[in-house]
Amino acid sequence: MEHLLRMNFHDLQLEILLAVLGLGVLVLEALRPVKNVRALGIGLAALVGGLCWYSFTMQPAAPILGGLYHADAFAIFFQRLFLATTALVLLLAAEFSQRFRAGAAEFYVIVLFTSVGMMFTAAVDDFILMFVALELVTVGFYVLVSYLRGESLVLEAGLKYLLFGALASGVLVYGIAYVFGTTGSTRFDAVRGVLSTPGAISPALGFGLILTLAGLCFKIAAVPAQMWAPDVYQGAPTPTTAFLATGSKAAGFALLTRVLFTCFLPARPMWAMLILALAAISLLWGNLGAIAQTNLKRIFGYSSIAQAGYLLIGIAAVSKIGAAAVLFYIAQYTFTNLCAFFALVAVSNAGGTGDLDSLNGLHRRSPFLALALAIPMISLAGVPPTSGFFGKFMLFYAAIESGIHDPTMIALVLIACIGVIISLYFYFKIIKAAYFEDQPDATPIQVSAALRIGIIICLAAIIAFGVYPAPLWNAAQVAAASLGLP
Repeated sequence: MEHLLRMNFHDLQLEILLAVLGLGVLVLEALRPVKNVRALGIGLAALVGGLCWYSFTMQPAAPILGGLYHADAFAIFFQRLFLATTALVLLLAAEFSQRFRAGAAEFYVIVLFTSVGMMFTAAVDDFILMFVALELVTVGFYVLVSYLRGESLVLEAGLKYLLFGALASGVLVYGIAYVFGTTGSTRFDAVRGVLSTPGAISPALGFGLILTLAGLCFKIAAVPAQMWAPDVYQGAPTPTTAFLATGSKAAGFALLTRVLFTCFLPARPMWAMLILALAAISLLWGNLGAIAQTNLKRIFGYSSIAQAGYLLIGIAAVSKIGAAAVLFYIAQYTFTNLCAFFALVAVSNAGGTGDLDSLNGLHRRSPFLALALAIPMISLAGVPPTSGFFGKFMLFYAAIESGIHDPTMIALVLIACIGVIISLYFYFKIIKAAYFEDQPDATPIQVSAALRIGIIICLAAIIAFGVYPAPLWNAAQVAAASLGLP
C-alpha cells in the first residue's frame, strides 16, 4: 500500500505541487494580505516556470488510480505546455494587476487551480475523470472571465460564457451517458474494446459520440459551439483572454485528440467526415468573421475559431503524423498568441483603448512592441520562417497524405488555403496600423522588465520553432506515438 501511494504521488507530483502553491497563496493572503501584488505575480510565475523546468525530468509511467490517469508521453507533453502557459499568464496578470480593484492574489490562485484541471485533462483515461477535470477548468474560467465585474462588457462576457459553458457541460454529460449506456463502461480502453467487436456501433452510440464532440467543441471554440468566443474575448480581462486562447484551447485539443484516437478510433467512419466538415466551417467562419472587426480582442476571438479549424485538419487526417502536427501546432500557437497579448497589455497600460486605432504609429512609440505584434501576426498567417508556417505545412502534409485514399481531405486543404489567403488581410491590417498609420501622440511607451522577458521568451519560441523545429517536432512525434495509432 505504501509503495502504491508513493508511486501515485510521484506520477501526480506536478498537479499536487501546483495545487499546494495555490493553497499556500490563499493562506498567505488570509493571514497577511500581500500589498505588492505585482511582485507576487512575478514570483509565482518564476515558481511555475521552475516547475515547468523540473517537469523535463519526468518520464512516462503506467496508468494509476485504477487506470483512470495515464501519465504517458502525450500527457507529459501537454503538462509541460500547460505549466509554461500558466507561468507566462501569471507574468501577464502581474503586469495587469493595477486594473484589479481588489483580489489580485485570488486571481493568481484561480489561474493556478484552473491549471491543475488542465494538467488532469491531458492524462485522463476515463470519461468521469475527464468531466471532473474539464469542469475544474470551466468553473475557473467562469470566475476569471467576470473578474472585473464593475464593467458592463465584462458582465456580458461572463454571462455568455456561463450560459454557453453550462449548455456545453450538459450536452457533454448526455453524450457520456449514451456512451456508457451502449458500451457499459466509461474507461477509454474498455469502450474501444467494445467498439472493436462487430456490430457494436449503434445509432445510440453515434448520438452519444456527436453530443460528446459538441461538448468538447465549446472548449476549442470550434463550430458548432463557437458563438461565445468573440464577445467573451473582448469583454474578459486581457490575461483571462490570453489564458482562454492558449491554455483552454490546448486542454480542449488534448481531450479531443485522446478521446477520438484512443477511445473512438474503431468508430472512425462515424466521426471522420463530421470532423472534416467542422474543420471547413470553422476555417471559413473564423477567417471571414474577422475581416470586419476593429476591436483587437474580437479579431483574436475570430482568429481562435479559424485556428481551431486548422487544428481539426490534423484530427481529420487520423494518422500519427496528423496527431503530431496537432501537438506541434498547438504548442507554437500558444507562444504566438501569448506574445501578442503581452504587447496588447503594454499598449493598454499606456492608455490604449483596445481598438485597432490604438496601434497607429506604434513603431514610433515603441519599436519593440511593434515587433512583438508583427511577428505573431506573421506566424498566425503562416508566413515563413516562423513556427506558424511549419505548423500549417505539417497539418496540410498530413491531410494530403491522408488524401491519397480520401479525396475529401484534398478539398479540405484547398479550403484551408483559401482561409490562409483571407487571414492575410486582417493579420496584416494589425501590422499596417503599427507601421504605416500616423499617430498624433508620439509619447514613448515604457515596457517593464517583466513584459520584456515574457515577449522575448515568446519571440524566441516563434523564431526558433520556425527555423529549427526539430526538437519540438520530435517531442510531438513521441507524444503522438503513445496514442497507439495504427
